[in-house]
Amino acid sequence: MNETIADVSALIIQKLLENPKVPRDIDGSCKIMEDLAFDSLAIMNFLMEVEDSLDVSVPLDKLADIRTINDLATCIVALKNRK
Repeated sequence: MNETIADVSALIIQKLLENPKVPRDIDGSCKIMEDLAFDSLAIMNFLMEVEDSLDVSVPLDKLADIRTINDLATCIVALKNRK
């Protein structure tokens, strides 16, 4: 089954909401560092959780292009469709 960007974005948001420090009113356009106040370590830890959940590995060179939740979802969907 191919996941859509909306599916992956929803899963990412669901995972984010498991953290009580994350704002409750987030959506796919939220900027991970600015809106969620994640530092680089928090981003890497969260990314590893998402990678494990979706059985995908995001190359480090792709991280520079990821600003929002939807950017991350788009990257993951593209990587999964290459498999």
